[in-house]
Amino acid sequence: MGIRMISYVIPVYNEEESLPHFYAELTQVAKKIKGDYEIIFVDDGSNDGSFSLLRSFEEKDKRVRVFSHRCNLGKAEALSLGFERAEGEIIVTLDADLQDQPTEIPSLIAMHKQGFDVVCGWRKNRKDASKMKLISRLFNYTLNKVFELNIHDYNCGLKLYTRDAAKSLHLYGGMHRFIPILVYKEGFTIAELPVRHEVRKFGESKYKFSKIKDLPDVFTMLFLIRYMKKPLHFFGAIGGGVFFLGFIILFYLTSLKVLLNQSIGGRPLLFLGILSVVVGAQIFFTGFLAELIINLSYKQGNSEVGLKYPRSK
Repeated sequence: MGIRMISYVIPVYNEEESLPHFYAELTQVAKKIKGDYEIIFVDDGSNDGSFSLLRSFEEKDKRVRVFSHRCNLGKAEALSLGFERAEGEIIVTLDADLQDQPTEIPSLIAMHKQGFDVVCGWRKNRKDASKMKLISRLFNYTLNKVFELNIHDYNCGLKLYTRDAAKSLHLYGGMHRFIPILVYKEGFTIAELPVRHEVRKFGESKYKFSKIKDLPDVFTMLFLIRYMKKPLHFFGAIGGGVFFLGFIILFYLTSLKVLLNQSIGGRPLLFLGILSVVVGAQIFFTGFLAELIINLSYKQGNSEVGLKYPRSK
């Protein structure tokens, strides 16, 4: 059975120069693929002529749909909006700068037909500045070590998703860089495919050193992946450790007072012990409250969330 509809989701930010060329190439490729298609452009608050160009595409092509943010919110929010509005059973994302080639899309579809829910492009011979390639390698290496998922290129804009995989994503901030991890966590199957990458011919990169700024998000992702459904395991371990340290300090000082009759009232160690006990208890009960909130939300939520084959009504 063939694919009935493919949705192409394109985040756009100040790509006025490349858009006419990109639109022409994408539509040429899309028409050769069996089945219907739609092209969803999400203008992320561009301040050049990008939005006007996109509206002109929409006016002459009924398959083009354009959405726009009032200001620049970021690629994650643009992708989220595109996923939300997409109607296709397959969703393909790629950037409008033409570094990732639309001609690679049939290869992603062929890989998907082998049984994969998500197919990630791998810019094996990346045509970017050396410093950008170095930063990307460091970023990808760090993620592979932390999350034990062997992906060469987490942030390639060219990706294919099944509808369920795309709709499961709730992206914000820098979370678009962690999409393979997020879908893997939800139980979707992932494949990676080398794709052609071209030198940027139009405009300039919008990201530059943003990967360095997004490195702290690795810790956020680590928490979300490992402890989102069991926060007490995280807060309990930290809070318990701090509380135990305070207890040992107070026990030691109490022993000095009782056994050796030494004065402990003016010792800084006493204040450290009291502070550790109080802070440790607060951290522990923060995790306890978070656990209760999650428990209540699950009771009120949809019991079919996460099912591969939801029961029929």
